[in-house]
Amino acid sequence: MTVLKYLQAYPQTLQDQVRQLIERDQLGSYLSERYPQRHAVQSDKALYAYALELKQEHLRNAPSFDKVLFDNRLDLTHRALGLHTTISRVQGGKLKAKRELRVASLFKEAAPEFLKMIVVHELAHLKESDHNKAFYKLCEYMQPDYHQLEFDLRVYLTWRDMQAGR
Repeated sequence: MTVLKYLQAYPQTLQDQVRQLIERDQLGSYLSERYPQRHAVQSDKALYAYALELKQEHLRNAPSFDKVLFDNRLDLTHRALGLHTTISRVQGGKLKAKRELRVASLFKEAAPEFLKMIVVHELAHLKESDHNKAFYKLCEYMQPDYHQLEFDLRVYLTWRDMQAGR
């Protein structure tokens, strides 16, 4: 039986459906049918503008961020697809906090829905630091199909691992 490391928290019936797609060698075609588009956000500058637009649309009162970038050091071995950090620096006699959002570089090649999901996730951390009910409610507010996209992203990561193993 194929171990689905990204889907272990999901019900067995969903895992079995994914396994059937794998056995029939249809997982890639399922994903490309469901997510045929690729996005144009390829630079850190474009990612910053993209995140800022989402923030302005949904989180006007949330703290702003200073930097947004694609990070090739973020990967699945560190169990992080995105990262939000606050770095405190002393400037003169004051303590300044710089907020950064980092998105794994693998999202340069992903579907636009997956990029939006990960950016929404990191933006939600501006208001809610923990993965609690309020956090996921905020994610759903910004992207109503958030939970489905999170599941499909995990299926996509499973497919990527299979491609790397070939």
